[in-house]
Amino acid sequence: MTDAARWKATVYVGGLASVVTTRNLHDAFIPFGEIADITLPKNDAPNATEPHRGFAYVEFEDAEDAKEAIDNMDQSELFGRVLKVSAAKPPKSAEEGLGSKTAIWEQEGWLAAHNLSEEDRAAAAAGAKGGIDDDRPEDPMQGLEGLDVAGPKPE
Repeated sequence: MTDAARWKATVYVGGLASVVTTRNLHDAFIPFGEIADITLPKNDAPNATEPHRGFAYVEFEDAEDAKEAIDNMDQSELFGRVLKVSAAKPPKSAEEGLGSKTAIWEQEGWLAAHNLSEEDRAAAAAGAKGGIDDDRPEDPMQGLEGLDVAGPKPE
């Protein structure tokens, strides 16, 4: 299964109680289809007392099963806590976007979206030199001489 297909078949489960285990999640989500993997991220903080971070990812074999789980399990209750179940978002790349250590204009994605052709550069240069003839007056204040009083024109 490709990464894109895997993320379409994965659901985010938030609001988990600290007593929830992967076995509990498996039992709660198995009615919706075959489960490929359950990830319950551990708390990495050295002084953490909770066994996990309060959320999990449940990966199904089929994306339709994931949609069915979202429809049926969102806002349901597990161990006295209301669950937030939604489609999982792929993790952001450390190499792309605003959080990366590379300048945005040096990234491939930005360059592809903002690439200018030679025609665009020539048109921009002609516009900067005044090559484009338009009917704008030279002075932006031209024609405003009689407007020295604010408000409607007196009749």
